[in-house]
Amino acid sequence: MRLFPRRNLFPVCARWVGLIVGRRSLSGSPIGGIPETQEMLDFCGQHNITSDVEIIPIQKINEAYERMVRSDVKYRFSIDLASLKSE
Repeated sequence: MRLFPRRNLFPVCARWVGLIVGRRSLSGSPIGGIPETQEMLDFCGQHNITSDVEIIPIQKINEAYERMVRSDVKYRFSIDLASLKSE
């Protein structure tokens, strides 16, 4: 499995002065689009690859932020959207 399939690599030709003077930008994303993201999620589902998260209610968002500032976070925070109804 290649991280960067050859079919997606191509030389970029641009008139850089026109980009800079015209205050324009040229950008891309190394993570791909929706089809690539879905392919990755399907792969993870087929191989039972999961992530570790700490689910918090929206009411504890300030506490979660303070923990991040203190580097007291072991897992990624996920907000339980059902807690919005009890607000």
